[in-house]
Amino acid sequence: MKDTLIVIIEDERPAARSLQRKLMKLGYSQITLLHSVEQAKQWFSTHPEPDLLFLDIQLSDGLSFEILDELALSCPIIFTTAYDEFALKAFKVNSVDYLMKPIIEEELEAALAKYEKNHANKQPSLDMIELKALFAPNRSSYKTRFSIKIGQQIKLITVDEIECFFSENKGTYAFCSDGNQYLLDFTLDQLEKLLDPDIFFRISRGFLVHIKAIKSIAVHSNSRLKLYFHHYANAEVIVSRERVNDFKEWIE
Repeated sequence: MKDTLIVIIEDERPAARSLQRKLMKLGYSQITLLHSVEQAKQWFSTHPEPDLLFLDIQLSDGLSFEILDELALSCPIIFTTAYDEFALKAFKVNSVDYLMKPIIEEELEAALAKYEKNHANKQPSLDMIELKALFAPNRSSYKTRFSIKIGQQIKLITVDEIECFFSENKGTYAFCSDGNQYLLDFTLDQLEKLLDPDIFFRISRGFLVHIKAIKSIAVHSNSRLKLYFHHYANAEVIVSRERVNDFKEWIE
């Protein structure tokens, strides 16, 4: 087994575990998983830099560049992202290593071979100013897909497939237009920040809905509104009274 110290910072836990398994299959055993900006900051405050960092760009509590800015990390970095492949191609010539999700083993091996070849150089050859500009908030950085672990497989679902997110029994679920629902590793509070507010709206403490999923709207008691979806019918979906005005503005 190789003695390379690796840290994976990835907010989608199934994706993090999948990458960990792929690395272990390739002989890397010393792997730490972190899942947010804040958790990474806390971990690095008490641990030395790893030999190699796998870094998701869009995390549940912000962009991962915040970690790099605050901690001034100098270890080699391989970015992992679901961002548009064509927007990133330009960085290949600047030696920016990145892996598109879902990560393909052959591409992972190629990125690791590049790391192994240049492991003596501790300064990552990244044009960080240009890369940060690409993912700045004024460009769309909202989440567009989720990876869901189902048994030994990982299923990718896009936000366009999701009619609503809801909380139930201390869990958060995504209900899809095909009638299936999936447990997520996010809270509704986190999802509200990650999703495009032009497409998703938090109608109550327990529901976050997709604009295209709404089939009709009816007046409900106590100045509230009741929503009917194209597919979701598991429970009544009510716009809370304090959010009715904002909801009406949102759908106009």
